Amino acid sequence: MTKRLKLPAGIRRWQDNTKNFLQREGFEYSLLDDCDNAYRFTSVAAVDKIESIFNHFTRFISDESFFILEYYPEEIFLSRPSDSDQRPIPAVFYSPYLPTGFILKHVAPYINRMIHDGFVGFGIANNRKGLEFFYSEEKILTFFTDNYLRLSNFLHQHEIPHSDNLVLTADYGHDHLSLSGLPQNLLPESLHGFANNELDATIFCRELIENLDMYQVEEGLSFFLTRKEQGQIEELIQSKLPNHEMSEVEFGGLLLDWSDFVTECEHTFGGDLWEYKQGLMIRDTIQLVIEVAPKLLADKITTIVSEPDNTFRKILIDRRKRLDPPTEIKLTQTPFWYHGMVQNQGSDLRRDLIRHGWFSH
Repeated sequence: MTKRLKLPAGIRRWQDNTKNFLQREGFEYSLLDDCDNAYRFTSVAAVDKIESIFNHFTRFISDESFFILEYYPEEIFLSRPSDSDQRPIPAVFYSPYLPTGFILKHVAPYINRMIHDGFVGFGIANNRKGLEFFYSEEKILTFFTDNYLRLSNFLHQHEIPHSDNLVLTADYGHDHLSLSGLPQNLLPESLHGFANNELDATIFCRELIENLDMYQVEEGLSFFLTRKEQGQIEELIQSKLPNHEMSEVEFGGLLLDWSDFVTECEHTFGGDLWEYKQGLMIRDTIQLVIEVAPKLLADKITTIVSEPDNTFRKILIDRRKRLDPPTEIKLTQTPFWYHGMVQNQGSDLRRDLIRHGWFSH
């Protein structure tokens, strides 16, 4: 008789639907949109396999990677209206690129707590290699790769079969539980030696963020660049833009930086005019790559930035005026991002605009 999948302590099935399904280990995969050879794997695995899967996956990443952490800081609940019936959205944090061994060393003391807490998700990735592992708060494994045979074999090695009918956590009624709210007898044996404050995700996640110097990111922009595409972009930058000041910055990071910059401007830009222009220079660099890239790659990059571009257009006012770029740029397309100014200006930006005569007629 097939046993029911063993879940983390922080996920509890509703009793009234436990007889209606049998959740088993398994995985499925599909091609990503706009990618000829990149795949998204979704997998369900027994809780006692997760740490091993995580550690073994990092062998594919090799030298360096960045860590991903998703949880609910106290500020999310403090800033939430008391009468709100909407579910809060978790905050997402990335570490900078670090030696993978360094990340594993600092993550090891927290791994079991992250696996079992019902409000924590975590992962590790290397965009340059087109690889990502993520274990969500729904306790579902997600992988991104351009080598589906290798990852299929990897999952089979962990005795996780391909499934045509994968049952996910979201397919049945369940509750999410925090470790600090569970009685000792419901905690896994690996967590019996922890004090209650050590089981509090708002505390141990904050410790991990500090240890890995992590920073919060917006999850508005979603894209995947294959290793081949990133190699193309790197070659283009080295050959066409060898002395550009952002030529050493990972291109995927530039795309995320542009999205984050637009999000900050949409709310209130807190920097001064120099910092604002540095943000616009990110879009300059992206456009330079678009204009020298082959059409298929250029179209894909244009599609990726279309959402933040459209948002930025909507928040620009005084568009008959134009800011001077911080450096000379040679673009065939008129850079709309220099025409006008964001409406929500912080005090430093507004002060500098006044000094530079922006508001004079």
